Amino acid sequence: SETLWEIAKAEVEKRGINGSEGDGAEIGEKSVFFIGSKNGGKTTIILRCLDSYYWQVLMTCKKYLKFKKSKMFVFQPKDIAHFWELGGGTSLLDLISVPITSDTLRTFSLVLVLDLSKPNDLWPTMENLLQATKSHVDKMIMKLGKTNPKAASEMRQKIWNNMQKDHPQDRELIDPFPVPLVIIGSKYDIFQDFESEKRKVICKTLRFVAHYYGASLMFTSKSEALLLKIRGVINQLAFGIDKSKSICVDQNKPLFITAGLDSFSQIGSPPVPENDIGKLHAHSPMELWKKVYEKLFPPKSINTLKNIKDPARDPQYAESEVDEMRIQKDQELEQYKRSSSKSWKQIELDS
Repeated sequence: SETLWEIAKAEVEKRGINGSEGDGAEIGEKSVFFIGSKNGGKTTIILRCLDSYYWQVLMTCKKYLKFKKSKMFVFQPKDIAHFWELGGGTSLLDLISVPITSDTLRTFSLVLVLDLSKPNDLWPTMENLLQATKSHVDKMIMKLGKTNPKAASEMRQKIWNNMQKDHPQDRELIDPFPVPLVIIGSKYDIFQDFESEKRKVICKTLRFVAHYYGASLMFTSKSEALLLKIRGVINQLAFGIDKSKSICVDQNKPLFITAGLDSFSQIGSPPVPENDIGKLHAHSPMELWKKVYEKLFPPKSINTLKNIKDPARDPQYAESEVDEMRIQKDQELEQYKRSSSKSWKQIELDS
């Protein structure tokens, strides 16, 4: 029987061959960008994923390569993944452009983490982050298309190829996100105690949004079993591990739906009485679902860049040494301003 190292070597060689097709569309190090609700659990999910068995095996392989040179094999660049996290919820949307460039675009994935325990903030957080990210990604695809039109075309085609063909009528209604997207509902342990009707609306709404964007959808909490599923999904984004084909659409259990396995017919219509649907004036299915959702969960004011006077003073990003230096520089600046003001007044008096 094959050893662990022989199996790993064969897998690396296999992925190297597959990655050489399509004008280099799969080459390079992969990036996974975490965005979502403020204090929604993004960092926790990343750290728990990094603590997984897969990473322990990877580190063991690296040690093995170092000391067993006679059987050494080389990990391809795509076995390296960069994890990015946008903090502050929707308050720092301008920073979305930092990790997403025309160079990283072809190996880029997005993870949207939504706090299920705060349903009133869920839709505006999701909408603002996805719209801002999609707008920037579209610009980068256009930029890529000017220098490498074949790669840009392959990117668009790949997204459609990942969609299931079991429900052809859905393909006319969906608008796949331009890069692989995973939506994670965090704090399921709190969410599961919500009233049944509230859970139904949240579950159906997120299923619709996920299917519309061609995204995977799953719920998680502190449960080790749920985190194991999330680890598998993140590993798939970062290292190309085969996608899970398991599915759970029961609103009384944690949802787990891989991209393309759901359908609008299974999701059903928005959870609102039929005689009320006609009263909701909407120009698109997405807008209709938004109105239905916000009728039950009216949005509260969320932090945006406009109402944060100085993000540098946000206690979430406190660093004692940096903050002390900042205070010192602020004091020096004020002293300089006062000094300059006195100088100008003296000049005016002299003149």
